[in-house]
Amino acid sequence: MADYKKIVAVVGMCGSGKSVATEFFCEAGWEKIYFGGLTMDVLAQRGLPKTEANERIVRESLRAEHGPGAFAKLLLPRIEQTALRSNTVLDGLYSWSEYKELKNHFGDALTVLAVITPKKLRYERLTVRKVRPLTFEESEKRDFAEIENIEKGGPIAIADVYVDNSGDVASLRKQLEKLL
Repeated sequence: MADYKKIVAVVGMCGSGKSVATEFFCEAGWEKIYFGGLTMDVLAQRGLPKTEANERIVRESLRAEHGPGAFAKLLLPRIEQTALRSNTVLDGLYSWSEYKELKNHFGDALTVLAVITPKKLRYERLTVRKVRPLTFEESEKRDFAEIENIEKGGPIAIADVYVDNSGDVASLRKQLEKLL
């Protein structure tokens, strides 16, 4: 196995604080690989506007063409190159299949970090977020879709490290400092 730097995949349900955790690592000098960037690249290649519906269509088409671990498979070369030179944070690992792809390839170099936040608090945060706010109903619908359709619960359940984000950002950051 190659001599990789640290690789941390941040997982959690929508509104749990994954972006805050990812940003913490970036501020510490880690390089970020955003799985959703692949979706945005394909949207641009196809000349499609960035909408929730188009993003879903692209994600589903990539998974139909490359299997449920599509995002990990397609990003694997980039993750390898980045992790050879820098500590790397992965933003957007969702499915069990993606987890297995990465774990099989990187082994113990990969640490899965789950950001855990109570459902009610996540939904409250989602109603006021600046980018793509969601109602309580939309949040619940998204939770069910992500658990049932993209196997999102698996990586959260098997995470190596859990952090509780039911407090403030300072509390979350204090927990994350232990992973640097």
